[in-house]
Amino acid sequence: MSMTNTPYGLRAINRNDGMPYAGATSQFLINPSSGAGTNLFFGQVVIIDADGYIALSTATGADLTTNNLGGSSLGAWGVFVGASYINAQGQQIYGQYYPSGTTGVVTAYVITDPNVTFQAQLDGQVTQAALGANTFFAAAQSTSTGNTRTGNSTSALESTVVTTAAAFKIIGFASPLTDTYTEVFVKFNPGASAFTNAVGI
Repeated sequence: MSMTNTPYGLRAINRNDGMPYAGATSQFLINPSSGAGTNLFFGQVVIIDADGYIALSTATGADLTTNNLGGSSLGAWGVFVGASYINAQGQQIYGQYYPSGTTGVVTAYVITDPNVTFQAQLDGQVTQAALGANTFFAAAQSTSTGNTRTGNSTSALESTVVTTAAAFKIIGFASPLTDTYTEVFVKFNPGASAFTNAVGI
Protein backbone atom coordinates (compact mmCIF):
# COMPACT_ATOMS: atom_id res chain seq x y z
CA MET A 1 0.00 0.00 0.00
CA SER A 2 1.28 3.47 -0.88
CA MET A 3 -0.81 5.96 1.05
CA THR A 4 2.23 7.95 2.16
CA ASN A 5 4.81 9.83 0.12
CA THR A 6 7.89 7.66 0.73
CA PRO A 7 9.78 7.39 -2.58
CA TYR A 8 12.91 5.26 -2.85
CA GLY A 9 14.30 5.85 -6.32
CA LEU A 10 14.55 2.79 -8.59
CA ARG A 11 14.59 -0.79 -7.27
CA ALA A 12 15.40 -3.68 -9.59
CA ILE A 13 12.59 -6.27 -9.70
CA ASN A 14 13.07 -8.53 -12.72
CA ARG A 15 13.76 -8.36 -16.42
CA ASN A 16 11.40 -6.93 -19.02
CA ASP A 17 10.96 -10.41 -20.54
CA GLY A 18 9.64 -11.76 -17.21
CA MET A 19 12.80 -13.65 -16.31
CA PRO A 20 14.25 -13.09 -12.84
CA TYR A 21 16.85 -10.40 -12.31
CA ALA A 22 19.87 -12.25 -10.90
CA GLY A 23 21.41 -9.19 -9.22
CA ALA A 24 24.19 -8.62 -11.75
CA THR A 25 26.05 -5.32 -11.49
CA SER A 26 29.05 -3.77 -13.20
CA GLN A 27 31.89 -2.02 -11.41
CA PHE A 28 33.15 1.46 -12.27
CA LEU A 29 35.37 4.03 -10.62
CA ILE A 30 34.42 7.29 -8.95
CA ASN A 31 36.99 10.08 -9.45
CA PRO A 32 39.92 8.93 -7.24
CA SER A 33 41.49 12.35 -6.71
CA SER A 34 38.62 14.72 -6.02
CA GLY A 35 35.80 12.30 -5.25
CA ALA A 36 32.30 12.74 -6.65
CA GLY A 37 30.79 16.15 -5.95
CA THR A 38 27.62 14.64 -4.51
CA ASN A 39 26.45 11.77 -2.38
CA LEU A 40 25.33 8.77 -4.43
CA PHE A 41 22.37 6.83 -3.02
CA PHE A 42 21.03 3.34 -3.68
CA GLY A 43 18.47 3.62 -6.47
CA GLN A 44 19.78 6.80 -8.07
CA VAL A 45 20.46 7.07 -11.79
CA VAL A 46 24.10 7.71 -12.65
CA ILE A 47 26.06 8.68 -15.74
CA ILE A 48 29.60 8.32 -17.05
CA ASP A 49 31.08 11.80 -16.89
CA ALA A 50 33.35 13.23 -19.60
CA ASP A 51 36.36 12.18 -17.47
CA GLY A 52 35.25 8.53 -17.61
CA TYR A 53 34.09 8.30 -13.97
CA ILE A 54 30.68 7.65 -12.43
CA ALA A 55 28.67 10.74 -11.49
CA LEU A 56 25.10 11.55 -10.50
CA SER A 57 22.58 12.35 -13.22
CA THR A 58 21.12 15.76 -12.42
CA ALA A 59 18.60 15.81 -15.30
CA THR A 60 15.02 14.66 -14.81
CA GLY A 61 14.76 12.77 -18.09
CA ALA A 62 11.72 14.80 -19.13
CA ASP A 63 12.91 14.57 -22.72
CA LEU A 64 15.58 12.63 -24.60
CA THR A 65 17.48 15.66 -25.90
CA THR A 66 18.62 18.52 -23.66
CA ASN A 67 16.99 17.01 -20.55
CA ASN A 68 18.03 13.40 -21.15
CA LEU A 69 19.38 11.64 -18.06
CA GLY A 70 22.92 11.90 -19.38
CA GLY A 71 22.41 15.41 -20.72
CA SER A 72 22.80 16.61 -24.32
CA SER A 73 20.97 13.57 -25.78
CA LEU A 74 23.15 11.10 -23.81
CA GLY A 75 21.51 8.27 -21.94
CA ALA A 76 22.13 7.21 -18.35
CA TRP A 77 24.78 4.64 -17.52
CA GLY A 78 22.50 2.81 -15.08
CA VAL A 79 21.25 2.64 -11.49
CA PHE A 80 23.65 2.97 -8.56
CA VAL A 81 23.32 0.23 -5.90
CA GLY A 82 26.35 0.71 -3.67
CA ALA A 83 30.06 1.42 -3.37
CA SER A 84 33.23 0.14 -1.76
CA TYR A 85 36.12 2.29 -0.56
CA ILE A 86 38.69 2.63 2.21
CA ASN A 87 37.74 5.18 4.87
CA ALA A 88 40.01 7.52 6.82
CA GLN A 89 40.66 4.79 9.40
CA GLY A 90 41.96 2.41 6.74
CA GLN A 91 38.87 0.19 6.86
CA GLN A 92 37.35 -1.37 3.74
CA ILE A 93 33.75 -0.16 3.56
CA TYR A 94 30.93 -1.68 1.52
CA GLY A 95 27.95 0.63 1.67
CA GLN A 96 24.50 1.35 0.27
CA TYR A 97 25.63 4.85 -0.57
CA TYR A 98 28.76 6.82 -1.42
CA PRO A 99 29.53 9.82 0.83
CA SER A 100 30.47 12.91 -1.17
CA GLY A 101 34.16 13.72 -1.27
CA THR A 102 35.50 10.27 -0.37
CA THR A 103 38.81 9.93 -2.22
CA GLY A 104 41.17 7.11 -3.08
CA VAL A 105 40.03 4.01 -4.96
CA VAL A 106 36.23 4.06 -4.88
CA THR A 107 34.29 1.40 -6.76
CA ALA A 108 30.67 2.02 -7.72
CA TYR A 109 28.28 -0.87 -8.33
CA VAL A 110 25.82 -0.08 -11.11
CA ILE A 111 22.96 -1.96 -12.77
CA THR A 112 23.68 -1.31 -16.44
CA ASP A 113 21.34 -3.84 -18.06
CA PRO A 114 18.73 -1.80 -20.01
CA ASN A 115 16.36 -4.79 -19.89
CA VAL A 116 15.83 -4.64 -16.11
CA THR A 117 12.41 -3.70 -14.75
CA PHE A 118 12.47 -1.27 -11.82
CA GLN A 119 9.87 -0.43 -9.20
CA ALA A 120 9.39 3.21 -8.19
CA GLN A 121 6.86 5.43 -6.44
CA LEU A 122 5.15 8.27 -8.26
CA ASP A 123 4.60 11.66 -6.62
CA GLY A 124 0.84 11.19 -6.94
CA GLN A 125 -1.95 8.94 -8.14
CA VAL A 126 -2.57 7.66 -11.66
CA THR A 127 -5.29 5.63 -13.37
CA GLN A 128 -5.16 2.52 -15.52
CA ALA A 129 -4.65 4.84 -18.52
CA ALA A 130 -1.06 5.44 -17.34
CA LEU A 131 -0.05 1.96 -18.48
CA GLY A 132 2.27 2.36 -21.46
CA ALA A 133 2.78 6.09 -20.87
CA ASN A 134 6.13 7.70 -20.13
CA THR A 135 7.39 9.30 -16.94
CA PHE A 136 10.55 10.89 -15.51
CA PHE A 137 11.91 12.15 -12.21
CA ALA A 138 9.52 14.55 -10.46
CA ALA A 139 12.54 16.62 -9.41
CA ALA A 140 16.20 16.47 -10.33
CA GLN A 141 18.34 14.14 -8.25
CA SER A 142 20.87 15.86 -6.00
CA THR A 143 23.25 15.25 -3.12
CA SER A 144 20.28 15.58 -0.73
CA THR A 145 17.75 13.34 -2.53
CA GLY A 146 18.64 10.41 -0.33
CA ASN A 147 18.83 9.26 3.27
CA THR A 148 22.33 8.99 4.77
CA ARG A 149 21.01 6.67 7.51
CA THR A 150 19.53 4.05 5.17
CA GLY A 151 21.62 4.92 2.12
CA ASN A 152 18.52 4.91 -0.07
CA SER A 153 17.38 7.41 -2.69
CA THR A 154 14.31 9.50 -1.90
CA SER A 155 13.46 10.41 -5.51
CA ALA A 156 9.97 9.95 -6.94
CA LEU A 157 8.79 9.72 -10.53
CA GLU A 158 6.31 12.16 -12.06
CA SER A 159 2.63 11.20 -11.81
CA THR A 160 1.68 13.55 -14.65
CA VAL A 161 2.57 11.04 -17.34
CA VAL A 162 3.30 11.92 -20.97
CA THR A 163 3.09 10.35 -24.40
CA THR A 164 6.16 12.23 -25.65
CA ALA A 165 9.67 10.78 -25.35
CA ALA A 166 10.90 10.59 -21.74
CA ALA A 167 13.22 8.50 -19.61
CA PHE A 168 10.95 5.70 -18.40
CA LYS A 169 7.98 3.72 -19.69
CA ILE A 170 5.34 2.49 -17.22
CA ILE A 171 4.89 -1.24 -17.85
CA GLY A 172 2.87 -2.26 -14.81
CA PHE A 173 1.49 -1.32 -11.41
CA ALA A 174 3.08 -2.40 -8.12
CA SER A 175 0.31 -1.04 -5.88
CA PRO A 176 -3.47 -0.68 -6.12
CA LEU A 177 -4.66 2.23 -8.23
CA THR A 178 -6.62 3.46 -5.22
CA ASP A 179 -3.36 4.34 -3.46
CA THR A 180 -2.54 8.02 -3.05
CA TYR A 181 1.00 7.53 -4.35
CA THR A 182 0.96 4.87 -7.02
CA GLU A 183 3.91 2.50 -7.24
CA VAL A 184 4.77 1.39 -10.75
CA PHE A 185 7.05 -0.87 -12.72
CA VAL A 186 9.16 0.98 -15.28
CA LYS A 187 11.86 0.35 -17.84
CA PHE A 188 14.42 2.67 -19.41
CA ASN A 189 13.29 3.86 -22.81
CA PRO A 190 15.93 3.09 -25.50
CA GLY A 191 17.23 6.65 -25.90
CA ALA A 192 17.43 7.12 -22.12
CA SER A 193 20.01 4.36 -21.61
CA ALA A 194 23.57 4.80 -22.82
CA PHE A 195 23.58 1.07 -23.63
CA THR A 196 20.79 1.47 -26.20
CA ASN A 197 21.76 4.96 -27.35
CA ALA A 198 24.16 5.36 -30.29
CA VAL A 199 25.45 8.76 -29.11
CA GLY A 200 28.93 8.68 -27.57
CA ILE A 201 30.09 10.73 -24.62
